[in-house]
Amino acid sequence: MAFGGWWLAGRLRLWRRLAPNAFVAEVFRTLARLVFVLLGLLVALEILDATALLGAVLGAAGVAGLALGFAVRDTVENFIASLMLSLRQPFRPNDYVEIEGSEGRVARLTSRATILISPEGNHIRIPNSTVFKGRIVNYTRDPERRFAFTLGVDADSDLGAALATGVEAVKALPFVLDEPPVGAWVQDVGDSNVLLTFTAWVDQTRTDFMKARGEAVRAAKVALETAGFGLPEPIYRVRLDAGGGASPAVNVSGPPAQPPAAAGRQEAAVPAPAPAAPPPESDPSAPDDPTEEAVARERKATDAGADLLGAGTHAE
Repeated sequence: MAFGGWWLAGRLRLWRRLAPNAFVAEVFRTLARLVFVLLGLLVALEILDATALLGAVLGAAGVAGLALGFAVRDTVENFIASLMLSLRQPFRPNDYVEIEGSEGRVARLTSRATILISPEGNHIRIPNSTVFKGRIVNYTRDPERRFAFTLGVDADSDLGAALATGVEAVKALPFVLDEPPVGAWVQDVGDSNVLLTFTAWVDQTRTDFMKARGEAVRAAKVALETAGFGLPEPIYRVRLDAGGGASPAVNVSGPPAQPPAAAGRQEAAVPAPAPAAPPPESDPSAPDDPTEEAVARERKATDAGADLLGAGTHAE
């Protein structure tokens, strides 16, 4: 029976048909070997009329297994979690994910840990038990992703016109998708301004997400300023008291007072310079993420352990 179990476990094609990936197939093969060996041992002891000895051996093995289980509880928990993750596969290699506050691209899933490459190029190893029980945010599962940003305008501004101006500026960007549409609303009223929020969607396979958001902020800001909407700064008023008398309030962030010699003389207004074009390095249509090369090097490393993110599809 043991020989038959080893022969059956050696049929790789059979287990690969039953399992979604190589790791699960190897687990099935190991379990098949163990089951057939135990069955062979049980039959042998039955033939020898030594089933009482089998009960004693199983009892001792149960106590030893319980003690060993407590000793290697974390290792066993990580192994079981890796098995479940390899079956469910909530992420694929090179996916940009957030797991329990850690962000990065998925490089490898081993039998003990999930390895991420952070945007700074650092290796992050997260135990699989934490990954399986934790909160996973997969930013690249769907190619379409929304960005949002907030700009402030003067409190006495025409908010409807300001929203329309910002929306038209964001819509004019070539990388912004028509569907889902651009969104905009009044976020909040501050001490000296009103906060406006703008949202838009991009295709991450053709556009760099962070560069796209930065270019949208720049375009909306330039459009609002060109249309005459002010983007105010915080204003502080300081009151100076001398000898019990209160002097008039001084506007710290306001324009400097005009000297007496210039009284009655009106200075010529200096036109504001035209906004400069952004450099090519900030072009959103050219996505360039150096961490993708780091992920490729990590996956080719021979000392990184077996990778469980092989063949298979998403099950979630």
